[in-house]
Amino acid sequence: MWCGDFGSQIQGVAIAWHIFVITHSPFDLGLVGLMGFLPSFLFVLISGFVADHFDRRLITIAGRSCELVCALGFLGLISAGIHNVWAYLAVVFLLGTARALGGPAQRAILPNIVGTERFMQAQATFATARQFSVIGGPALGGALIAISSFAAFATAAAVASIAVLSFLILRVAKNVRSPESRTWSSVLAGFSFIRSQPVILGAISLDLFAVLFGGAVALLPIYADVILRIGPVGLGFLRSAPAVGAALVAGVIARNSIRHGVGPKLFIAVTGFGVMTIVFGLSTTLWLSLLALIARGAFDIVSVVIRASLVQVNTPDAMRGRVSAVESAFITTSNELGGFEAGTVAALIGTVPSVVFGGVATLIVAALWAFAFPALRHADRIAQEPV
Repeated sequence: MWCGDFGSQIQGVAIAWHIFVITHSPFDLGLVGLMGFLPSFLFVLISGFVADHFDRRLITIAGRSCELVCALGFLGLISAGIHNVWAYLAVVFLLGTARALGGPAQRAILPNIVGTERFMQAQATFATARQFSVIGGPALGGALIAISSFAAFATAAAVASIAVLSFLILRVAKNVRSPESRTWSSVLAGFSFIRSQPVILGAISLDLFAVLFGGAVALLPIYADVILRIGPVGLGFLRSAPAVGAALVAGVIARNSIRHGVGPKLFIAVTGFGVMTIVFGLSTTLWLSLLALIARGAFDIVSVVIRASLVQVNTPDAMRGRVSAVESAFITTSNELGGFEAGTVAALIGTVPSVVFGGVATLIVAALWAFAFPALRHADRIAQEPV
């Protein structure tokens, strides 16, 4: 997975910078997030159903292969000198579609490999490896953009080494797929299951709104160019900073799993995420901005690991694809939707007020959810008693 994630991160920083160079519009940066979000929302039922009824390994490989094609498409648009932002946004939509269809299957593979008692450590180890790609990808992407936009996209395509990724995934044992009937109620089973589990519903919805309002990453090109004046190389470091904090904390969790107090620690992490978003939004110095982003990433990864563990451990394997698809639509892609929210609000009231507003809104959400989901607030262990 690391190869594909590394290439995806280079693509992300290159896409954001190139569109900002073309339009200098925060709203267009927000549209990048919206185009990335829509596929997961539109295909949530299809992707989950497919992940539970077909070989998850092959679905994952197909999704990553489509990401490679999209990277080559971006390279072609830039090489042709296309300046129509909607052409780039169309490819972002296709890229989001590939991730939407392949993502649930990819996330549902891990519980088939690791037992419940060690799942959180495995999830944290996986997150640590991914964060290294998030650290190196944007930094390398920013450096390559400073040299040549072509180099950035060419590297994004090359690094997504599908052959290596395919080989590693195919080594995972094939699971017997769900024998249940393929009815409309079966397609909707993921929603029904989540609604019946207050801890899972609370964790997913909390992360959804926290990330939705904390979408400051979409505005990093503006901070790099206008506020901090550090250019594309600095943009790469800003994009990498949250992953530094996330990798450090995920490494600690991988060695020492969170065994008790998962609910309270989840709310503390979301609160810290909101506070650091406010600090970053108000900062006008590079060192403070980097520290705020590092701390923001550290709090975020605690939330991610706890939420992902709660969802995967407490979901039957036959339903993990559908539940993961719902989780993806309302969590993973909330980063993209949060980017659209941040870009839209920034276009209306300004960049700094938009980021600060998002941080304050995150704190309000954490407070409201603590009262609305007492079962989550008091959750002690990852494995929950069946409801």
